[in-house]
This record gives sequence, structure tokens and C-alpha cells, in this order.
Amino acid sequence: MADHAVHHDYHILKPSPWPLVGSCFALVLAIGAVTFMKGFVRDEASPLYFFFGQGHPWIMAVGFLGVLYTMLGWWTDVVKESRAGDHTPVVQIHLRYGMILFIASEVMFFVAWFWIFFEMALFHDHRLLEGWQNWPPPGVETFDPFHIPLLNTLILLLSGTTVTAAHHGIQTGDRKLAKWALLGTIVLGLCFTALQVVEYHEAVVESTIHYKGNLYGASFFMATGFHGAHVIIGTLFLIVCFIRLQAGQFTPEKHFGFEAAAWYWHFVDVVWLFLFTFLYVVYG
Repeated sequence: MADHAVHHDYHILKPSPWPLVGSCFALVLAIGAVTFMKGFVRDEASPLYFFFGQGHPWIMAVGFLGVLYTMLGWWTDVVKESRAGDHTPVVQIHLRYGMILFIASEVMFFVAWFWIFFEMALFHDHRLLEGWQNWPPPGVETFDPFHIPLLNTLILLLSGTTVTAAHHGIQTGDRKLAKWALLGTIVLGLCFTALQVVEYHEAVVESTIHYKGNLYGASFFMATGFHGAHVIIGTLFLIVCFIRLQAGQFTPEKHFGFEAAAWYWHFVDVVWLFLFTFLYVVYG
């Protein structure tokens, strides 16, 4: 096929090492996570204990760095394909479908955490175990929802407007508006993360909410923690978009990379509204 002209709108990918490389590092990351949490080697005198002993992060760190390397290399190739003109209108439609399905899978991910939280919040009085008969459990001091949580809500709502303004700037060719609005969104994302660090410090260090030993703390930290991780990922996504915008790689006709980041950011906003409403206000 390489010797013949292409008569279709589909992009035939060249052989890529990234699926195999990414799978290998993901396996290393999974093994490392199990090692860190549970450990494979109990004998401290064993030479393998340094790598496979409980609480040792080295294998997990190698896997994590490998996954980051894979993401950087793979997405760099995707950007190069776009710049080369391989992302035809048909390919762009498929990229949109892929991003929509990815966000849908993320929605179901958070549904799992909301499910267990609502299961305990709504039906805790039917539990036979003494520790589960109250929600929140005795001894748990919940956060004031109208302090840091409300401030973070306002920050994310404002960031939703700035990222939309940036999108409008790209669509209309107003690079100045797009640049400053996108930069503002990044700053707001960093502010949200900083405030969540303060909140977690208050919860863990001052022992207001424990993540071990009670279901409330576990579900609270899993839901808000994973959302915080998504905010960090979304912020990195937007930083990459800002760099590409500065390099002139987005045009009014072709800017799906930014659109995908904006969709992801709006998803993060909506999830936080549910978290704020139910975890902090209604059942806080």
C-alpha cells in the first residue's frame, strides 16, 4: 500500500511500540502497587526485600515513570500525525467518539464511589454491625462545607467559564483571549489542588477524618482523592494545550486537542458539584 496513492480518509497507522511498552510498564506499576501495599517478601534478610518488601515504592515508581514515558511518547506521535495532516475530518470524528467513550468510562468509575457512599448513607440504620449503624460514624468530625469546599466549588465553576472563553477565543481566532483565559484556567486548577492539600492536611494530621478503619473515611478519600487526581491530570492536559497554543498549533478549523481537554475539564467540574452537594453538604 505504501507504493500507491491513498484514496480514502482513514489514517493507516505505522507500527508503533507504545501499546506493548505501555502494557509492560502498566504491569510493572500494578505489581509495584501490590508490593507497596502488601509486599511479596517478608524476610528482611532477603536481598529481594529492598524491592518487594511491604511499603517499598521502588517497583511502583519504575512502573509509574514508565507509564508517564509511554504517555509522553505516544501523545507526541499523535500530535505529529495531526501536524502532518493525517487527522482528516473522518479521523477527527473517531477521535471525538473515543474521548466521549473515555469520559463515559470515567463517569462509571465515579458512580462506583458514589454507590458505596449512598449505600451506607441511606441504609446505614439497617446494618447489623455496630460500627456501621451511624452515618457518619461516631468520632468522625466532618468538614464545614461552606469553608474550603465552597471556595473550591467557586474556583472550579469559574474555571469552567475561563476554559469556555479560551475555546471561544480559539474558534474566533482571538489568540490573546485564548491565551489569557487558558492561563487563568490553569492557575485556578492549581489553586484548587493547593486548597485540597490544605483540607487533607486538616483531615489527616489533625485526625478529623481517618481513611483507615471506617467506611466513611475510605469512601470520602477515595472519591475526593480520585477527583483531585483528575484535576491534576486535567491541569497537565491544559498546560500542554497552552504550550501548543503558544506554538501556533491550534487554528479555528483544527483544535481537537484543546476540545478534548475542555471536555475533560467540564467533566471534572460536574463531578465536583456532585461531590460537594452530597459528600459535604447533604451527608457531611
